[in-house]
Amino acid sequence: MIGRLSGTLVSAEAETVLIDVGGVGYEVGVSARTRAALPAPGAPVTLAIETVVREDAITLFGFLEAGERAAFRTLLGVQGVGTKVALGLLSAFSPAEIARAVVAKDAKALTRAAGVGPRLAARLVTELAGKPGFLDAPVATVAAAAPSLPADPALADALSALAHLGYRRGEAEPALAAARAQLGAGATVEALIREALKALAPR
Repeated sequence: MIGRLSGTLVSAEAETVLIDVGGVGYEVGVSARTRAALPAPGAPVTLAIETVVREDAITLFGFLEAGERAAFRTLLGVQGVGTKVALGLLSAFSPAEIARAVVAKDAKALTRAAGVGPRLAARLVTELAGKPGFLDAPVATVAAAAPSLPADPALADALSALAHLGYRRGEAEPALAAARAQLGAGATVEALIREALKALAPR
């Protein structure tokens, strides 16, 4: 399976890009957000790749960050979500925004994505709540991610995970502090993240 491509961006259409890698052109499906963040044709580009194999085709989907690829994989695990709908969701929302909608049980917000109606949005909220893939971000080194919290590694790990989801330290730290106060010293990293996301969810 192809997991990563580094080469020259040849062209970029609305839903696909063409990347030249050593003289071989790879056509890769992308979300609108990824497409908008790409450099101009002729520039070097690196994408994390998800390879989807079916009986009649092998299709590549590209993402600028591994977290987006992980979100794509998680979305495909929801009944009724295919590659087109998953890309539609990631075109309309960042993984962090989807996570906030799931935690807040805001199914209506998810209907803004192409191909997502009320029933599918409700299913997304229900099924993703049991599959916290958006919260399972790799944790960076504590010292690098949260040097001010060396005495509380759980908070440091949670802060690093929220940073990976796109939250600024200034907004994540107060939410985590409130989560710690509410859940107590024995709270797990995952519980801290979930509680913090509730506070960070749009009202």
